[in-house]
Amino acid sequence: MAENHAPVDDSVPHSARIWNYWLGGKDNYEPDRAVGDQIAAANPQIVEIARAQRGFLKRAVRCLAAEHGIRQFLDVGTGLPTADNTHEVAQRVAPGSRIVYVDHDPLVLAHARALLASAPQGATDYIDADLHDPDAILARAAETLDLSRPVALVLLGITAHVTDDAAYDIVGRLMAALSPGSFLVLCDDTEVIRPAEMREMIRQWNEAGENPRINRSPAQLARFFDGLEMLEPGLVSVSLWRPDAAEVGAPTAVDDFGAVARKPSL
Repeated sequence: MAENHAPVDDSVPHSARIWNYWLGGKDNYEPDRAVGDQIAAANPQIVEIARAQRGFLKRAVRCLAAEHGIRQFLDVGTGLPTADNTHEVAQRVAPGSRIVYVDHDPLVLAHARALLASAPQGATDYIDADLHDPDAILARAAETLDLSRPVALVLLGITAHVTDDAAYDIVGRLMAALSPGSFLVLCDDTEVIRPAEMREMIRQWNEAGENPRINRSPAQLARFFDGLEMLEPGLVSVSLWRPDAAEVGAPTAVDDFGAVARKPSL
């Protein structure tokens, strides 16, 4: 379906491009790097958080594909493509895996369609939709995914952009539409380790960007998993969620907590 969007304005800092910059990507411009450097100067752990969150995505998707037989992934709030995107990790384990990416940002969608190519045995699709409209996400996802079979819903760093309790209803509606045996992979920023720096990061982000966000406590993040069965080690700093044995040294906790949880059978 053809979609018409206004041209991307590279003179204004953009949240997806700032995140791409912190991950070491190349899809960013000088205004993005300037704001990214300003936020990182006030909160040096933000770069660690960006990279720890990407590591969590890789380990969680690999775990679900290899250990739990998940072959369908719905990744909402995809962000700009970097290394080890969801379909690459899943299809490395099971080439027939099917992945739907969701974003409402024309820049992200343009890059996704150009760069995120599926293995021939599987499928990859890209939906232009907003997290605030879960019904639209589910309707479009059903064109590629079989929602009567288990799906892993991936929400990394995205629920913070829903700054009120509507976030819980949105995630609940998405999970309610998925079959038993589906999984929720979710993480977001906290103020546990360096609270002053994390609060300053939010202030600067919201002043500079077009997409406001908040930090939530671990107890608030745990509410997203109500009624689900968490895999070990539960809700923890993402860098501490099943770290790879090959990683050098002990992982350091960062102010981004997440978990992986299964929707039980009825």
